[in-house]
Amino acid sequence: MADEGMWQPHQLPSIAKQLTKAGLKLNPNDLTDLTGFPMGAIVSLGGCTASFVSDKGLVASNHHCVYGSIQYNSTEENNLLENGFLAKTFDQELPATPGSRIYVTEEINEVTKLITAGVSDNMAGQERYNTIDKNSKALVAECETNKDYRCSVVNFHGGLEYYLFKQLMIRDVRLVHAPANSIGKYGGDIDNWMWPRHTGDYGFYRAYVGKDGKPADYSKDNVPYEPKHHLKVNKSSVDDGDYIMVLGYPGRTNRYRTAFEVENQFTWVYPHSKAYREELIDLIHNASAPGSDARIKYESTLAGLANYAKNYGSMIKSYNKGTTLERKQKLEQDLTAWINADAKRKAKYGDALSGLNKLIAQDNSTQARDMILGYMGYNKMIGTAYRLHRLAIEKQKPNVERERGYQERDMARFEQGLKAFDRRFDADIDREILFAMLKHYAKLPKAERIAAIDEFFNIGKTLDEKRLQKQLAKMYKSSKIADEKSRLAWLEKDVNAFEKSSDPFIKLAVDTFDVRQKMEKQSKELYGNIQAYRPKYMEALIAYFNAKKLPVYADANSTLRITYGNVKGYSPQDGLVATPFTTLEGIVAKDTGVEPFNAPKKQLSLIEKKQYGEYVKSDLNSVPVNYLGTLDITGGNSGSPTLNDKAEFVGLVFDGVYESVIGDWDYDPKLNRSIHVDVKYMLWVMEHIDGATNLIEEMDIVE
Repeated sequence: MADEGMWQPHQLPSIAKQLTKAGLKLNPNDLTDLTGFPMGAIVSLGGCTASFVSDKGLVASNHHCVYGSIQYNSTEENNLLENGFLAKTFDQELPATPGSRIYVTEEINEVTKLITAGVSDNMAGQERYNTIDKNSKALVAECETNKDYRCSVVNFHGGLEYYLFKQLMIRDVRLVHAPANSIGKYGGDIDNWMWPRHTGDYGFYRAYVGKDGKPADYSKDNVPYEPKHHLKVNKSSVDDGDYIMVLGYPGRTNRYRTAFEVENQFTWVYPHSKAYREELIDLIHNASAPGSDARIKYESTLAGLANYAKNYGSMIKSYNKGTTLERKQKLEQDLTAWINADAKRKAKYGDALSGLNKLIAQDNSTQARDMILGYMGYNKMIGTAYRLHRLAIEKQKPNVERERGYQERDMARFEQGLKAFDRRFDADIDREILFAMLKHYAKLPKAERIAAIDEFFNIGKTLDEKRLQKQLAKMYKSSKIADEKSRLAWLEKDVNAFEKSSDPFIKLAVDTFDVRQKMEKQSKELYGNIQAYRPKYMEALIAYFNAKKLPVYADANSTLRITYGNVKGYSPQDGLVATPFTTLEGIVAKDTGVEPFNAPKKQLSLIEKKQYGEYVKSDLNSVPVNYLGTLDITGGNSGSPTLNDKAEFVGLVFDGVYESVIGDWDYDPKLNRSIHVDVKYMLWVMEHIDGATNLIEEMDIVE
């Protein structure tokens, strides 16, 4: 269907005709080579995508993807978020947020039979979960021959297939350049998901390695990584109708969820999640002044909260005025009829949908409590105490038997996270977050609450808010977790030390561990049971689609994918047509001098004088800022390079239009549009506003 699909590299030969018809000049088979060009230039940041754009490890991504590192290096006296940052020489580059990584995918192998070995239909859920988990950990341990590599087993089609990914993990990542918020975040939350857009959403990292060329921890002696491949930058950019593609690591889509899941997500999960996010945003704003040290520490958190609050709002709006549920229900009716029309299909798939929905309903029974506990995770003190205590418990087990996140392979990043604590923490805000979520928790029916938490915070039929405020104030005053030296010391302590501790947050972790462990086991049992039905349902759905000659691609799951299409405008509603390009003049039209429409005075002056330099687009008589494409993307694609028909860099994808946000669940070719930063705008800002000529000279610029 049109340009629908986030395709795995090995699938590209099967859609070669579509790619060629859309305008690709390369051989689609070349895109299956992970270590060749251009795949070898595409990297993951572990949540965003990026790409090598020089032979010295220069990495281009979105401003909002490097935002955490800008925030981490900002202070009230030197606010890089407000002022922007440029390193003119290597030695001026700043360490990224502790724990930052650049992942280069080198191998992908199907391992379905190895992962499902020992799994049988009559297994209990916990046993099925443990078998799959054990097989996965064994494969990962075998794959990770040394700490230079990070391996992971990822399921596709709900567990119908499993693939093993092997990635080179670069551990020394440094911030090189980012424009000021007034460019990189121009329009802010108001323009987020909207068109027309005028945002310079780009930033640069650099990958560093040891002198032997291998990944190494941060050191002044490290040298820039020299990738086997990097992208050429085509400053001619693109025209209306041109072929474009995005190579990246899209996060999550849910195109194959059941109608029952869809209805619950849009009528319960999204509305409640949106409300909690907006509450936390208001709380942080009320507890910190703009530009204050406290606000700077939470700017990255605020950006994430606001992004998805608006996302959920648009999801709900699109769902309510559209026919997503009705079409999903119709699909299931047709699928059921197709299954029942054949005795063999009925015997194999007959209970797949009903069995799956029954288990999902069981999972939904605790969703109110689980969501509140999830948003309580924005409290740093509780989260840190829980993880430190769990680490002490997990360290008693053989390494391969530990839970994910607590194995030896995780320890460097675990410690770095503890060290980064201070730059993302303010005690007053943290306390208010906990207080707010405990108020929500206390309103749950007693049967849904957790006795150990009720007892610790003295929550009965009613909540004494004044008493709770006093208790929290006392907890924060007496705890030492906020002190880095004390916090890091817990890494080496055993379970006995935790059980004897008088630190109130450590005591909370210890007192509630057994019940949280019980909840975790229940969750694994349920997940294991779902794994008996989800793959069966997906197998039936794929067989049905194949019979109808419809496209079959896996939902996004943060693994390497390719999506393709063309530069193209759209009609968001009757009587309106959106053209595919915005220009510099649109920045001036939006400018109010007040954040988020506070373009730099230097920029406004250059635009007024029409000083476009060599980046003018003749048919626009201006410099293009952003453009639209028909590409099928989602979160995680942020920072992905937008490539032309020769796989040359022509921009960065960073968003989608409001009408296509529901694309995580439902694809509409008429409304689905991706938003890209035009490479001409990037280069114009770099040269004429920030003076980043050193980076322009470093890149291979072509026309």
